[in-house]
Amino acid sequence: MWFAKSNHTGYGEPMEAIDARNRFCILNIVAACLGCVTDSPNKPAKGPDGTIAYEVAIEASETGARIEVNDDFVGHTPFLLTVHGDADGTFHNFGSKDFLIRVFPPGTNGFTQTKVFRTGGWFSEEDRIPKRLFFDLRQLDDRFSIDQKPRY
Repeated sequence: MWFAKSNHTGYGEPMEAIDARNRFCILNIVAACLGCVTDSPNKPAKGPDGTIAYEVAIEASETGARIEVNDDFVGHTPFLLTVHGDADGTFHNFGSKDFLIRVFPPGTNGFTQTKVFRTGGWFSEEDRIPKRLFFDLRQLDDRFSIDQKPRY
């Protein structure tokens, strides 16, 4: 009982009926509060340094093309790349001012394609993370580069 000495409230209802309603109300309030605390399934995954995980679909004119991100091999096209970026949807600076994606053709009859994104820094701009990238490996890249990261 809820701090009652008698089984009757004096208003025509037994104390057990009031206690049952109080317990029911308290359980509903607790359930509602717990429901607000649980993670929603649509909430983005967290990454290092307070970043959020974004997915970028990488496609090419030829399937099986080799993909490198910041000079590290990650897979072959088509590929779903996870990029950890800032909450505003831009690339996060993990110590490099550029985020480099390079795609190599699977055979010898294609051209290597490169996309460079700015990651920002002190008073510098940063690029938004795209949802999809397409690399046309039949196109000649018009930028000249000798083992250097190309810039836009």
